[in-house]
Amino acid sequence: MTALADRASDHPTPMGHGSMLRKEDARFVRGSGRFVDDIQLPGMLHAAVLRSPYAHARIVSVDTSAAESHPLVRAVITGEMLAARGLAWMPTLSHDVQAVLATDKVRYQGQEVAFVVAENRYAARDALALIDVGYEPLTPVVDARQALAPDAPLVRDETPGRTDNHIFDWEAGDAAATDAVFAAADHVSVCDLLYPRVHPAPLETCGIVASMDPVSGKLTVYATTQAPHAHRAMYASIAGLSEHKIQIIAPDIGGGFGNKVGMYPGYICSVVGSMITRAPVKWAEDRSENLMTTSFARDYHMRGEIAATADGRIQGLRVRVLADHGAFNGTAQPSKFPAGFFHTFTGSYDVAAAHCRVTGVYTNKAPGGVAYACSFRITEASYLVERMVDVLAHDLGRDPAEVRMANLLRPEQFPFRCATGWEYDSGDYPRTLRLALEMAGYDELRREQAEHRRAYEATGRGTVMGIGISFFTEAVGAGPRKMMDIFGFGMADGAELRVHPTGSAVLAVSCMSQGQGHETTFAQIVSEELGISPDDIEVVQGDTDRTPFGLGTYGSRSTPVSGAAAVLAARKVRERARIVAAAMLEVSAGDLEWVKGRFHVRGDEAAVVTIREIAMAAHSDLELPDGVEGHLDATCVYNPPNLTFPFGAYICVVDVDPGTGQVKVRRFIAVDDCGVRINTTIVEGQVHGGLADGIGMALMELMAFDGDGNHLGASFMDYLLPTSLECPSWELGATVTPSPHHPIGAKGVGESATVGSPAAVVNAVLDAIGVRHADMPLTPAQVWRALQGRPLRTDLAIG
Repeated sequence: MTALADRASDHPTPMGHGSMLRKEDARFVRGSGRFVDDIQLPGMLHAAVLRSPYAHARIVSVDTSAAESHPLVRAVITGEMLAARGLAWMPTLSHDVQAVLATDKVRYQGQEVAFVVAENRYAARDALALIDVGYEPLTPVVDARQALAPDAPLVRDETPGRTDNHIFDWEAGDAAATDAVFAAADHVSVCDLLYPRVHPAPLETCGIVASMDPVSGKLTVYATTQAPHAHRAMYASIAGLSEHKIQIIAPDIGGGFGNKVGMYPGYICSVVGSMITRAPVKWAEDRSENLMTTSFARDYHMRGEIAATADGRIQGLRVRVLADHGAFNGTAQPSKFPAGFFHTFTGSYDVAAAHCRVTGVYTNKAPGGVAYACSFRITEASYLVERMVDVLAHDLGRDPAEVRMANLLRPEQFPFRCATGWEYDSGDYPRTLRLALEMAGYDELRREQAEHRRAYEATGRGTVMGIGISFFTEAVGAGPRKMMDIFGFGMADGAELRVHPTGSAVLAVSCMSQGQGHETTFAQIVSEELGISPDDIEVVQGDTDRTPFGLGTYGSRSTPVSGAAAVLAARKVRERARIVAAAMLEVSAGDLEWVKGRFHVRGDEAAVVTIREIAMAAHSDLELPDGVEGHLDATCVYNPPNLTFPFGAYICVVDVDPGTGQVKVRRFIAVDDCGVRINTTIVEGQVHGGLADGIGMALMELMAFDGDGNHLGASFMDYLLPTSLECPSWELGATVTPSPHHPIGAKGVGESATVGSPAAVVNAVLDAIGVRHADMPLTPAQVWRALQGRPLRTDLAIG
């Protein structure tokens, strides 16, 4: 895939050494990465999980005697055993509780019922068939729209007094002001939209190796976690261990996408298994387990209303949402925001009034609701507003690019407080959209589209062409402690930087890479601040014994938060180096000037010392001023004053065969503004992946269930993912609008393309076939049915 050169005239040179190759790729391309399933410890045992075949059923009995008699089985753990230890239920990150192993009943297909620990993974799997579980099937509820019906089956009847499947009601914005705008509007467009349940589907599934040392009482955990320090705190809370007795190590991780933020029952059972057997226990799920039971994403049923003038000026937005959270509320998002950051649904537009109301419900599906490559439900919010703008343009007979350009925020409006309270930091939205339109050759595309349509209408053969646009604003870098926490922990991140006597350095950060290239990016950040080669900077992450506390990597928060902490730690080191340099040159510290990698006396560039010389002197017998410590090291805890707000303009061009409904993505133009770019190659790689995500969700990905709650997408034969064959050669552009409050102006980009691309693809397909709306995924069958005027609701049970 290729990337067009950046056409923005103000794009600065990337930081550090520009687009240097990723440091971590040396081991990855050689197959030398170290993942959780590569961990081998002496005496290690293996585990497997017995899962429920039913979506909803009472547990009548669990007989494990035959499994326990297996010569290679070392332990069989049941819910009853965990209950005796007070571990039958564990807290979720959304202040709910989740069954570790089912005790009373199962609430979704694939729920954990028993846990076998054996001498090898094959024996553990074989022993599952020897466990006899008696079930009393119950009627499941799999349709979120039926979950609140008076006669709906009760999912969570373990709580005394509960009579329905309601989880929460939450709203944002000014309802009265919004209603007034709608009452006076020239035009109102209304549309029901679904963002269906999808799965992050990381390349590496979830896994753990738990090792409890019976002598020291220390628990060492190797896990596929995006948030090692948060997991340590949760283990301490669940198991009653002191945090200093728990070490969480996240080695190389093969993708996370939000799927590896929360805790899973297999993790807790592995710890208990190690305690019982007094040996290390490894558990690694297979692909079907990952697809069926680990955290899903999306599943938002939305009614959008948009009020506008007759010429298409947007005045108000009103949204009602039904959120399907599955059997347990296991979403990982800030505590004060049960619907995440969905109230950014006003998007990139100057909207006078807006209001949303979100209702969460339980169903007999796996729990989750993770921020799959987006910042806490912003993908759903962006999809909603970008579909509604296209619906408005369709209803008014106006060009969607024209409607967007007329309503985008202007540079002079920043910082801008939107109608639901978010303060956007900076942006030049019209410039970004103009660049995308220029790269696409938009006017010529529209002429070509008209010619295609005339040819098809004349012959009834061939394809029709569609052009889709989306413009998104994301809110990333969670988050300011005054605004948000997760599991009671503020979302500040730490960084520790130490420069060795010979001038190399070690940076320890609290974020955790799952493929984003942190070892390269963070080395470049320090390199830019201190003038040390990135090759001489080691980045340590993913080990709670070696890194400062922080809440991990998700919601594109690595560079906005941990990156800022690294910058400030490096600047502290530089100021300490200034004092050492002044002593070396026998001048006042105020007389020194910094040029990357060295200090020189103002007005005398020959009187100079390099950072390497300063590092050696800081560890020597050099006499420093009273009260000044030697060594070059510093720590920083960064509490961001606000989120950062990357944005972008995307244009998708598709060809659709009306006879078969087949969609081919011909071109995709993506112009992103993520503030200052540290490594352009890494940025482009992140955008490539997110664009593929968007094509997958728009055209093929769907977690479907039948009426009995059976999961119909438990393999990649059924749950389809995009390949290079479905993706065009991406055409990338960029503008740069630095964040005014970030130390280097960076905003984050890892999830932007996943946020912005689905709407562009859907808008393009519907533009091609001239249909106002049809729900994702726009499979050939769905497109064909939409052309017949009867598209499917893709959330309906099948079967």
